[in-house]
Amino acid sequence: MNKYFHNPRCSKSRQGLAILENNNIKLTIIEYLKEGISQKDFLDIIERSGLSPLEGLVRTKEALFKELDLKGKEFSNKEWAKLISENPKLLERPILLNDTTALVGRPPENFNSIR
Repeated sequence: MNKYFHNPRCSKSRQGLAILENNNIKLTIIEYLKEGISQKDFLDIIERSGLSPLEGLVRTKEALFKELDLKGKEFSNKEWAKLISENPKLLERPILLNDTTALVGRPPENFNSIR
């Protein structure tokens, strides 16, 4: 099943959702700011995207990133997963996660490759 980590207040997230819906992609929409994100889902995103957390999965320009004094810190993927599950505001958005891949919708047109 396709999981779409969505923030309805974000224009890029809304644009990505529209692209996926126009391509008839079946989704489970997860409003991660309300529902949260599990450590397992974040670890799956890392594994299936092939990205490290700081390569586009964590919002490093978010004020909370600075407040938590995370710049320059070294964390394992499990430690990042715990941090993101406790602070979902740090998750980049939007992200599509399925059984084989994870894509970040920055730009939303990245989702055009999903069929």
